[in-house]
Amino acid sequence: MSNDKTTPGSRSRSGAFRRAAELGPSLALFLAVACLWEAAVRLFQIPGYLLPAPSAIVGKMYAVHGMLLDNLISTMTAAFLGFAIGTAFAVLLAVLFLYSRIAERALFPWAITLKTIPILAIAPLLTIWLGFGLAPKVAIAAIVCFFPTLVNATKGFRTIDRQSLEFMTIIGASRSQTFRHARLYAALPYIFAAAKISSSMAVIGAIVAEFTGANLGIGTVIVTAGYQQDSAMLFSAIVVSSVATILMFYLVVAVEKLCLFWPEATADV
Repeated sequence: MSNDKTTPGSRSRSGAFRRAAELGPSLALFLAVACLWEAAVRLFQIPGYLLPAPSAIVGKMYAVHGMLLDNLISTMTAAFLGFAIGTAFAVLLAVLFLYSRIAERALFPWAITLKTIPILAIAPLLTIWLGFGLAPKVAIAAIVCFFPTLVNATKGFRTIDRQSLEFMTIIGASRSQTFRHARLYAALPYIFAAAKISSSMAVIGAIVAEFTGANLGIGTVIVTAGYQQDSAMLFSAIVVSSVATILMFYLVVAVEKLCLFWPEATADV
């Protein structure tokens, strides 16, 4: 007879306490920095155009929250689409590299070349070619996501252990069956490791694309606020874009937890 008297309610409460304990130190440090920042601005009477107080930043965010939301939606839409396209294309190319060494030797140097080109150098070109709308922002976000995922996926597809390959051979599995049931699962931890990095890079790429020419987006807010020397607006744009990037990162983490359901998955990378 089991002595375990825990109930679903008690387990959910313990889970909530555990999550609160995990977040507690970071939240406490954030609040401490904000309080010290506010006190320093008031104590040393730092001008608002140099360093606005956190209270001023929050006030500005509240005053223009509608405008910030509209611009944030534009930026995050481009970042999410670019992230999805760049990741998908990188995984497909990694599959091609897996089965064709010739394709890898021919195309991988071009991928490295694309990685070495500064984003600020190609963003104006893409704006000229694709216009001032969503397309150039999606393209830049896809480009910055592409290389990390390609490298990790290429390595991941080849990390399958010899025993698994031998087992698939013994049972007469085809190449596609070996890929679906063995290689794909070996690569998923690597792909998600790259995706967590690329999710934040996609937002940065979309914002950089907005610097060079866009009619909507957080990048346009930052550029306009910089010209106007509106530090409170600059910090407001930084805060909302940072929060959105963090949420995007944890969205990838949530999907990772759903996909990497076997115990050894997180220990492979």
